Amino acid sequence: MLRTADIDLFYGASRALFGVSLAAEEGKVTCVLGRNGVGKSSLLRAIAGLQPIRSGSIQLDGAEIARLPAADRARSGIAIVPQGREIFPLLTVEENLRVGFACLPRAARTLPDEIFELFPALLTMLKRRGGDLSGGQQQQLAIARALVMRPRVLLLDEPTEGIQPSIIKDIERVIALLRSRGGMAIVLVEQYLDFARRLADSFILLDRGRIVLAGQGTELGAPEVHKHLTV
Repeated sequence: MLRTADIDLFYGASRALFGVSLAAEEGKVTCVLGRNGVGKSSLLRAIAGLQPIRSGSIQLDGAEIARLPAADRARSGIAIVPQGREIFPLLTVEENLRVGFACLPRAARTLPDEIFELFPALLTMLKRRGGDLSGGQQQQLAIARALVMRPRVLLLDEPTEGIQPSIIKDIERVIALLRSRGGMAIVLVEQYLDFARRLADSFILLDRGRIVLAGQGTELGAPEVHKHLTV
């Protein structure tokens, strides 16, 4: 469903990505692994259109989207859950969810029942301000806001960061359920190896903006993977 090929990305004169290629298939989870600062978030931002690439290709269902603005990519079905969640603290939970309507036609601007089946706690918090939620609840809200967009590609940037273990289990359950339902390709940026191992169908491992390892999720226990993730 989603393919990138030979992506080069710069921040000014500093090069963040060196010829990075990735494939994300419908009904599967593709993990992007690596230490801090190796280009994982930059890759997701490039796919979502939040950071321009210098060269390379980004294709959705075979159509080139590398030059499309972020809003058009969102309308095409690409949703991102950014690192740090970036919910709107002064808006209510319901208003945060409705932000996802922006890329939808008017007739589709309803909150899917599925959201509250996946995250039942949000149903009881609709009138609470986003800033009053715990970190784990805000992460659930950020994922739910992306799902309101009915995405075909879901980009998750370190959803376990700073989250209590009980919520991590809930997020893992939701990702596994979304994968099993099909119709969506999931790209997961993660440093928590055990979490990634339980979910990944395939992976790439970045170091200093380059892919140093790639393979199937079953290979995530290899010593080489641990070597590149340990400080």
